[in-house]
Amino acid sequence: MLVFVGTYTDQILFGSGHVLQGKGEGIYAYRFDGIAGTLHLASINAGITNPSYLAFHPSRRFLYAVNELKTYEGKPTGTVSSFAVEDDEGRLRPLNTQLTYGTDPCHVAVDDAGKHVFVANFMSGSVCVLPVRPDGSLREPSDFIQHLGSSIDPARQKGPHAHAVTLDAGNRFAFVPDLGLDKLLAYRLDPLRGMLEPNGVPWLKMKPGAGPRQVVFHPGGSHAYVVNELDSTVSVLIYDAPGGTFEYVDTVSSLPADFTGASSCADIQVSPSGRHLYASNRGHDSIAIFQVDAQSGALRLSGHESTQGRTPRSFGIDPTGRFLLAANQDTDNLVVFRVDPATGWPQPTGQVVSVPTPVCVKFL
Repeated sequence: MLVFVGTYTDQILFGSGHVLQGKGEGIYAYRFDGIAGTLHLASINAGITNPSYLAFHPSRRFLYAVNELKTYEGKPTGTVSSFAVEDDEGRLRPLNTQLTYGTDPCHVAVDDAGKHVFVANFMSGSVCVLPVRPDGSLREPSDFIQHLGSSIDPARQKGPHAHAVTLDAGNRFAFVPDLGLDKLLAYRLDPLRGMLEPNGVPWLKMKPGAGPRQVVFHPGGSHAYVVNELDSTVSVLIYDAPGGTFEYVDTVSSLPADFTGASSCADIQVSPSGRHLYASNRGHDSIAIFQVDAQSGALRLSGHESTQGRTPRSFGIDPTGRFLLAANQDTDNLVVFRVDPATGWPQPTGQVVSVPTPVCVKFL
């Protein structure tokens, strides 16, 4: 397998007010041994600015990366870039770049048909849809939606902050957690026009001050989980597929009960088996491990495993569910864990790879 790692390459000002100096060169590609759990650098695709989130076309021939920028050629916008995956070394051939018409694009997704790419612009709080050409390159956006509003945190929620786009299994609906609004917004996708229309139930209101960041579906399709950045929690939802609506069930903390420091959640993923869920804590610098009830979808916190570094921005689970790779943004490393299939617990293998300011991990 190949593992692609997106990095910060330039200085960036986060919504929290923190300034980070990116040290990466672009997108790094590693060969991953799925038996031994070892990583070997295959190639560095340099000259790509702030490729902070990556997504693959379903054909696995193309890769899309947001370029997390506040301005591009003097305009208040970020960009999204398309690449062809050239070989088994993970070398990328640039195809083209399009404007996202919003600042600090932080997330990109591709529908299962490979026809459209979806980008969330964090700082300006907007979403755009870009049609995919047959050669994998991107057309100009076919739709753009600007969120409006605010929530209770005066520092982090003065305005909208769209953080991700997740499509349901049928590619009928797109869901956008907005950290600034404390809402999970729901859109109905028109695949012919490449347009997003507000769903009949246009949003699910989350707990005030929670700061929803990403939503993932359980493999069974009847439940979904939202990781909330600001209050370090995970919310459990029941999903009604025909209507594209959610019912709130519960919220659980991702932190130990006795933890008193500053921390915020980042990534969230469900194991391929559907038996375990993981969330990363930045500050506590850990992976929270949850057991998933097969019937109700309820979560039970098993405990925490240190990521062996600071600020685990992202992690990746290999398709077999046997390994977890944690990207520690502020200690410039990628750490390999072997996952116990019975407990779901990630155990460090001792394999640590140096990579500057890593912020996204994707298996191909």
